[in-house]
Amino acid sequence: MHSVMDEIGREVVVSLKDVHKKFGNTEVLRGVSMDVVKGEVVAIIGKSGSGKSTALRCMDLLESINGGTITVCGHEVHRPGVDLKSLRLDIGIVFQSYNLFPHLTIEENVMLAPTAVKKIPRKEARDLAHRVLGQVGLIDKARQYPEHLSGGQQQRAAIARSLAMEPKVMLFDEVTSALDPQLTGEVLRVIEDLATKGMTMIMVTHEMNFARKIADTIIFMNEGKVWEKGGASILTNPHTPELREFLQNEL
Repeated sequence: MHSVMDEIGREVVVSLKDVHKKFGNTEVLRGVSMDVVKGEVVAIIGKSGSGKSTALRCMDLLESINGGTITVCGHEVHRPGVDLKSLRLDIGIVFQSYNLFPHLTIEENVMLAPTAVKKIPRKEARDLAHRVLGQVGLIDKARQYPEHLSGGQQQRAAIARSLAMEPKVMLFDEVTSALDPQLTGEVLRVIEDLATKGMTMIMVTHEMNFARKIADTIIFMNEGKVWEKGGASILTNPHTPELREFLQNEL
């Protein structure tokens, strides 16, 4: 798989070109285009129903598109017959619901995919699980079951589970929306740490201060389109009335 470069020679890891997506007669994505380069952190903001989460789900082929092209880590996601398994080895996705298996310990939850999908030996998978649980500050919870963890801890465990697959890109879909402010801070610190380590990340978020602090690029979606994009300055100096109004409602 060949690498695609942008105009200044950086590797483009995720590329959407004129992407359209319908649910029945409702057009949710109306010509969305964006490029994400290696090591970049992109925050996608916008009101409910603007197409943010759908755009994210299309990158992982949880939704198929009706038009346009999507390339992720060299995989042409829009093509019929794309190798789903190898695509999902390159891309990790974390949702607002943690989806941990309640009958498995945190350590076993994290070990599951590396042993089942990558066929990593159990001892090696356990070492890997401990390493990523250390990364998210949960090594002391390895032998506990999900029900004994707070929401913030469960969300950090879900992030560790994705990291255990050593993806090239991480997608986060409103991962803090079900958490109270203290637990939100816990999870955001983990994401911030990943950013400093150079992980390529695309986050759908309503945490404006966090987006301002961590994102290299902020994309404001409105009516199924990329309405405005830029650095953190667009949050203090929006160019469109729609973004201005959205930010006023968020404060």
